[in-house]
Order: sequence, then structure tokens, then C-alpha cells
Amino acid sequence: MPKTSSSLPIEIKISTVVAISTILHSADPIAIDAALQQMTGGVSDFFEDEFAVIDIAGIADDAAQIDWESLVALLKRYRLNAVAVRGAPAALHEVIRAHDLFLDDGTSGLQAGAREEAEKQVETPAEPAPAPAAAAPAAAPQPAALTAAMIVDTPVRAGQRIYARGTDLIVTAVVNNGAELIADGSIHVYAPLHGRALAGASGNAGARIFALSLEPELVSIAGVYRTFDEGVPPEMSRQPVQIRLVGDRIDISSLGSATRTSA
Repeated sequence: MPKTSSSLPIEIKISTVVAISTILHSADPIAIDAALQQMTGGVSDFFEDEFAVIDIAGIADDAAQIDWESLVALLKRYRLNAVAVRGAPAALHEVIRAHDLFLDDGTSGLQAGAREEAEKQVETPAEPAPAPAAAAPAAAPQPAALTAAMIVDTPVRAGQRIYARGTDLIVTAVVNNGAELIADGSIHVYAPLHGRALAGASGNAGARIFALSLEPELVSIAGVYRTFDEGVPPEMSRQPVQIRLVGDRIDISSLGSATRTSA
């Protein structure tokens, strides 16, 4: 009689894991430590043991100077668990693997397929155009497929994390301090927003955060963070706002007015 999955000593299932992109602009550990100290404001549980992907594409010329053991230990001190490296030159692959880090080259099967298809089109000789035919009736347009937003209509408690994978997140109740909202799309909070809100988690820089009353601990768009250790600017506090990414800066503006702040 075959064993059921519950009777086996191990069970494998697909799971969604969210990782923070840790984008390096310097290989200097002292500079990185100082930047993390400023970012976290000395709060020991700022990152809460989250996974991190180290992106070194921007410092490719200096990547050979990275002390991987020290860098991983430094991130660990700030409760960031390095699991992979993105944008690494081929010469460093073996060194990175030796430190138990995976390599993320950013290549997907879809992208590879597109390249192969383009090559086929270049190699295929052109054929004579067929003789004109009678015009066929235009096909009726088909509605675009929609991905339903995730809707949460109960308060989000401290310590609770909600992730809207591949879609927007809509919350109609209060988001308490210590709670965390994550969405690959935009985040809409039709209630007071405390805690953390991270939109565009998969890299969508066009994602936004909307809140009827702004009092967060942290907001993020596509990995760019802003904290509020000194509080929300008075003109934005407890007001309806939208938060978006302008260049590499977080932009906060009041809904229905011209008031704006950025960081």
C-alpha cells in the first residue's frame, strides 16, 4: 500500500520567500556598516532576520575587493541573512559559492526563449509576400486577464506579516505597529497605517502606497526604504497620502493637495 505524504519523514512543497535586495555602492565594510547604522537608527530588530540578496552589479570593478566572510557577518549583525549574490562577474563565482551563497544572474526561461526566437527570425530567409486576400471580419477584442487584488478587512496585528504575491494589497482596517504589509504591486490602506509597508517587493518601481492616515515605522518602494524615527512630517501626519518612487528617492505627497516631501 503506497504511503501518503503525511506518513513520510519529509515533505516538499512550493513556498514563496521574500528577500530584501541589498544593493552595494561600495565594497568598504566601514562605509556599509555606517550606512546600515544610519538606516536602522540603531534599532536591533529593524530587519527581523529577513533574507537578503546582495546586488554587486553597481560595483563590478571593485567586486574583487569584497571580503565575503566579513560582509555576510556584518549583514548578520543587522539581522539580514545573506542567501544569494546578484550581478557577480564570472571570476568571482567560485569564491561566492565557497561562502555558501547562491548565484542569481537574473536570467529567466522566458528571456532565454525570447532570444532564441529572435535568432530564428534572423536566420529564416524572407519569403515572397502572398497575394492580397479578401479582408476577414475583425475579431472581437478579448478582455485582458485581471489579477485580483488581495483584500484584508480585519486589523493587521503586531508581528503579523501579509504578502500579496504578484498583485496589489488592499487593507480596509488598521495596520498596527509591528505589523508588516508586503505586495509585489501597490498597497492601499483605507485606515491608519502604522507598522511597515513594502510595495513593489519584486522590483516594480511603479508601485505605490496609499493610506488614509499616515503613521508608519517604515515604507519601501522596490527596495528603497524610508524610516520615520523622528516621526512623519507634520503636514503629512495622519493625513491621506500617496507614496511613490521618484528616481532613487521616496516621494510622499498629500492626496488632494500640492504638499510633498521626499527622502
